Amino acid sequence: MVRALDRYVFVEFWKIFVTTAFGFPILVNIIDLTDNLDKYLGQHLSVGRIALSYVYWLPDSMFMVLPAAVLFATVFAIGSLTRHSEITAAKASGISFYRFIAPIFAGAIIATIVGLILGELAPITNKKRLDILDANRVNVGNDRYNFAYAADGGRVYKVGALHLLQPSIEGMVIERKGNGPEYPSYVVTATGAQYRPAKGWVLQKGALHVIPDSLHNMTFTFDSLVDRHFTEPPKQLTLAQKAPTDMGFRELGRFITSMERSGAEVNELRVERMLKIAIPVTCIVILLFGAPLATSTQRGGAAYGIGLSLATTVIFLMLIQLTKGIGGKGMIPADLAAWLPSIIFGVVGVILFARVRT
Repeated sequence: MVRALDRYVFVEFWKIFVTTAFGFPILVNIIDLTDNLDKYLGQHLSVGRIALSYVYWLPDSMFMVLPAAVLFATVFAIGSLTRHSEITAAKASGISFYRFIAPIFAGAIIATIVGLILGELAPITNKKRLDILDANRVNVGNDRYNFAYAADGGRVYKVGALHLLQPSIEGMVIERKGNGPEYPSYVVTATGAQYRPAKGWVLQKGALHVIPDSLHNMTFTFDSLVDRHFTEPPKQLTLAQKAPTDMGFRELGRFITSMERSGAEVNELRVERMLKIAIPVTCIVILLFGAPLATSTQRGGAAYGIGLSLATTVIFLMLIQLTKGIGGKGMIPADLAAWLPSIIFGVVGVILFARVRT
């Protein structure tokens, strides 16, 4: 009987969760398509490619909405069970409220795992979407100075000056983070580089530092060097830098480390990186907050549940933006800034959860 009840509660939760997790992003996609359809058609994109671009956008748009989807599913599932006195019947049968909603906890854990997967999948699909829509535009002008470019494979290029007309580079550093002697870290420094279509970039007068571990550093000097992985043409280096949301957790970590070495401010990047974990974990935290409140939805029905869920979602998103700004300015530690909304909701949720009549 308990197993049948678990299946019933889980299915009630999961139906609403899946509908919300896909429904909100699809609604956002439709609104975006309405605003940009003329622009896409002006770029002579086919209907199929436009549709594919929005399919690629789904992982990114679903990532942020997962906690809200868990909240909506919790409030409506428990609210419906409360209004139909099913929770009361379960309590009368000796099943506590905590045991009754155990399948919903399992659903929240699954949602957390899905969120972690989407966080790593979204940068890949975003890149494919941008390739279709050609959203990245070449910067105006023929020169670009003092910038870092995050390339594939965890490589970071630091460029002193890039000249498109020659084309050439003044002052070049290439960094790649390794994981041991079999795949060592290395740093290439060069005074300059020339681009040759047949060979690619030819680095001039520099040094290659191979770092297999923390105790060794092998250095080789060179007059000229061709890095077979440095294949980006000059115009590619002038494209807009990847946003933090377009990098995976590890890739963003390597980029932060490289930027720190160059003396750049990275607090905001640290917050963005930690949010890739904090937001999925919030699926569990938001359940602690929403489950006790959901037992009161019988007083206002579906309208009350919708209002409660929307208000909580708005407050949570506002807290994320607020703490992101505070953490980005260095007023509090970046990792704490990313976790602070979850901590606040978690503390309030635990208090409310402990006060529920079981």
